[in-house]
Order: sequence, then C-alpha cells, then structure tokens
Amino acid sequence: MELLLKQNVEHLGRTGDVVAVKPGYARNYLLPRGLAVMVTKSNVAEIERVRALALLEEQNRVQGLKELAAKLAEASVTIEGKANAEGHLFGSVTGMHVAAALREKGIHVDDRQVRLAQPLKEIGVFEVPIHLHTTIEATVKVWVVQQKPQ
Repeated sequence: MELLLKQNVEHLGRTGDVVAVKPGYARNYLLPRGLAVMVTKSNVAEIERVRALALLEEQNRVQGLKELAAKLAEASVTIEGKANAEGHLFGSVTGMHVAAALREKGIHVDDRQVRLAQPLKEIGVFEVPIHLHTTIEATVKVWVVQQKPQ
C-alpha cells in the first residue's frame, strides 16, 4: 500500500515521501495517527506546500544558528574553581557549567549542546565544542582559573 507521509516517521521516511507499507501498518498506525494520507493529487499538492514552508523555516533557523556560531567563536568564558598547588581541581567543570557561563554573557546555549568528552579537571585554557545543528558546530574558549581566596 502506498501512502504519502505528512510528518517525518523514523525508519520510514520524511515529510512528503511516498512510501510502500503493509496494509496493517497503514490501517492501524500511520492513518489513525495522522502521520500519512492516501496518495492523491490534492494531498500531494498540500504536502508539497507544507514541505516548502518547513524547508524555508529550517533555512531561517540554520541562518540564526550560523550567527550564533559566529558569536560563540568570538566568545570566551572564565570559570573559577578550587584547585591544589599542582593545578588539579577539587571538583570538575562540566558542560552544565560552561553553558551557565555562556548564558551569563547573554549567549543562550542548552546544556546538552556543550560537547565535552570528559569533565575539565585542571586549571588551564580549553577549546570546548558546542554542537548547534547537524551541520553547525562552534568552539568556545574556556578559561579555568584558581578561585580567589575570600
């Protein structure tokens, strides 16, 4: 049975794709949930219109993320932590700390977008990758410094 997808369906296709599925899958899952419709000229035209709008919206979002990546490339943050004489931190600096420091500077980044392979455990300067989109990644300079005594 051939159907036209109204939404992206994992492991099946993207919006606007014509897919061949078994009748039971179509009848019991795709059609009742509104994920697909029968292939007709009017449905194809409607889905193409929606697909064009979604593509335009995605292009605008990617453009905004590219501007954010340019901001991030110029930005650097300083995070203070307690450390011993050799420069090893008693705690560690995680992606959550980096994202919070960026938010304090007015650059809104989600904690999950900060891609640290492992937490930073030493004093120093680090290049931390920020994953914004599948095609857009930026790096921000993070300075980990000794906390000032109070």
